[in-house]
Amino acid sequence: MTITKEKYIVNKNGKPVQVVLDISDFEKILEELEELDCIRIYDEAKKKNEKPVPLKRALKEIERKR
Repeated sequence: MTITKEKYIVNKNGKPVQVVLDISDFEKILEELEELDCIRIYDEAKKKNEKPVPLKRALKEIERKR
C-alpha cells in the first residue's frame, strides 16, 4: 500500500510529531492491521497443534459464552 498524501505536523524544533492522512488511507491501514491480526491469531492457533473444531460447534460455544 502506498500513501501519497500524508502531511506532518512538527514541533517547534522541526521534529515530526504527528501525521495527517486522508481518511481513505487511514481506513486502508486499519483494514491491513485487522488482516495482520487475523494472520497472527491463525499462526498462534496452528502452533498449539490442537484438533480443529467444526464451525457450527465453535459458533455455538462462542454464543454460549456471551
